Amino acid sequence: MVNPEVILLTVSFLSLINLPALDIARWDLECEFNNTDHRTELNGVERLIVRRGQSFTINLHLRSGVYQPGGSALDLTVETGPQPSDQYGTQASFGLTDQIDTSRWSAAITSPPGNMVSLSICSPPDAPIGRWRLTLGQGGRVDFVLLYNPWCTGDVVYMDSEEKLREYILAQDGIIYRGGWKYPIPTPWNYGQFEDGILNACLRILDMNPKCLRNPGKDASGRRNPIYVSRVLSAMVNCNDDKGVLQGRWTDDYDGGVSPLSWKGSVEILRNWDTNACQPVRFGQCWVFAAVACSVSRALGIPCRLVTNYNSAHDTNSNLVIERYVDENGQLVQKSRDMIWNYHCWVENWMTRPDLKPGFDGWQVMDPTPQEKSEGVYCCGPIPLKAIKEGELTDKYDAPFVFAEVNADVHTFMKRKDGSTKKIISSVHVGLKISTKSVGSDRREDITHLYKYPEGSDEEREAFTKANHQNKLLQQQDNAGLLIVIKVSTEMRKGCDFDVFAVITNNTPNEKKCRLVFGSRAVSYNGILGENCGFKDLLNVQLAPGEEKRVALRMNYSKYAENLTEDNLIRLAALLLDYGTQEAYLAVRNVVLVNPEIKVRILGEPKENRKLAAEITLQNPLPVPLQNCCFTVEGSNLTGGQVRENNPAPTGNDAKVKIYFTPTHSGLRKLVVDFDSNKLCHVKGYRNVIIGK
Repeated sequence: MVNPEVILLTVSFLSLINLPALDIARWDLECEFNNTDHRTELNGVERLIVRRGQSFTINLHLRSGVYQPGGSALDLTVETGPQPSDQYGTQASFGLTDQIDTSRWSAAITSPPGNMVSLSICSPPDAPIGRWRLTLGQGGRVDFVLLYNPWCTGDVVYMDSEEKLREYILAQDGIIYRGGWKYPIPTPWNYGQFEDGILNACLRILDMNPKCLRNPGKDASGRRNPIYVSRVLSAMVNCNDDKGVLQGRWTDDYDGGVSPLSWKGSVEILRNWDTNACQPVRFGQCWVFAAVACSVSRALGIPCRLVTNYNSAHDTNSNLVIERYVDENGQLVQKSRDMIWNYHCWVENWMTRPDLKPGFDGWQVMDPTPQEKSEGVYCCGPIPLKAIKEGELTDKYDAPFVFAEVNADVHTFMKRKDGSTKKIISSVHVGLKISTKSVGSDRREDITHLYKYPEGSDEEREAFTKANHQNKLLQQQDNAGLLIVIKVSTEMRKGCDFDVFAVITNNTPNEKKCRLVFGSRAVSYNGILGENCGFKDLLNVQLAPGEEKRVALRMNYSKYAENLTEDNLIRLAALLLDYGTQEAYLAVRNVVLVNPEIKVRILGEPKENRKLAAEITLQNPLPVPLQNCCFTVEGSNLTGGQVRENNPAPTGNDAKVKIYFTPTHSGLRKLVVDFDSNKLCHVKGYRNVIIGK
């Protein structure tokens, strides 16, 4: 460790003896070497992009004379933001020292004496990120970009795993889990954080945030802190309060934009926003907001992963209870803004939390989907996972809202025709199968245990006590007099007819006479109900003691096809009314209709900068022909985006295209494919391709 007092004394002494300044003729930023050393070369090597807390090297070519240690001086100044100041840490002046000091801005000559010298410069690990200007004495100005450095032990985003950093910083593609908790559907996504123009767009997001527009000097200083930047991103990825990136839309009306399901990656979204005067891109839903936030976080150097929470509660009044009402036919009645989304996506950013008490470092939830306001702005987080798990809801930021998403109680009431209501027995739980992509593979990793203790455990009850919330009413039906559950086959494909079953059991010693209402409706992933897809009302169901009955409901393609939303979801609801006791029992289940598989066959040996072909096929599973067939393809370092149209595909026949592309970088890449037609839309597929040198 270099003694800072010695450094200051050396600099002071050199200034007293008034050494001649280095006479610089020109300089070489060594962008290829530096960017590779700082793991930013995928951004390109045309400009200098480095990470804080790590030195970079500039070669100085002297106009005259030969550099001798101690024989020349060089004054350096670095600045960032429109109002640089020493007070805010956005400006620093320093000279040459014998050795680099990684705790502050410093510079040292690292080459032997000569007329070309290597100047090593290092920023402190808490320097603000963004665009910086470096002034080299009288020699001129150098521009460079400074990013967070999760490889640097002194940086608050430091992550001690090269394998995880390859996933959470360097991976340009990934998997988003959609569908339902019983059948999670992996959807490929092209994050593309190193694609051309994306880093500029990410920095512009910071520049356009209202805090920067109000006080640019303070905002530039705040960028040293990933807590501050994460909160800014949470607000700026949506456009509800500012000139943010995405506009949300949760209806089927996408006039003036495109369906959120049309997007295959973040690149087109960020480029559209950046090149169209920061006008919001239309439209996004939760997984799109989260995916864009993930791209921006990784681009800036914050380790980030996208997370899906199945059966996600949306608690609008902060009472940690979701109240749901059904009518006497078992159909959900929308009486409040409280809802249960089939799934909801957010991101987790990795950092320490020096602003909180010890124990809350690590993954932090950040949710850019505009749901509720926080401090007057549509944003959410960052919140430590540990705070959510332990019920520590007083910690920053927005912990009660996220706690409710994974823990809220669900109370179900039946609203009678006379206006009265009755609480009914149901078994709906929230916060199921919380999922993210595994490190280094496309497998799903279940991280529910990081958010909550097992249902009914002592630790769970303690967490709820901390949260000032009554213990969960688990409402288990196992010991109830009557039991009703919905059962389905393991996989239901779009285009097929299939049966679903209400299974009712009489656990009492008495005969039971009941009414069974069994219905189905199309539903969006955020819980908005659509049209009827099938219905059955049995007024006289008799059950002997201990008897079990299975009641089938036929789901015909001819009935559900025109009513399905883009999410391919059907909500099944079975309501059992006991005539004798007047008790009501409800079972609810969402089923996901599975799209056909897109098959991708790579033709040729995948090599860097060598033309490659791919054959893409999809078999029509519907009982009707597919018209206007279209494949859209993209992939980071593979192809910027291609659209290929195909002839109509009769029932059982293939839609097929061939594409050509030239990979630009070696490594594991994803070729992401989207298929659209008149009757079958937003079918996703992908193929992993290992590109050789």
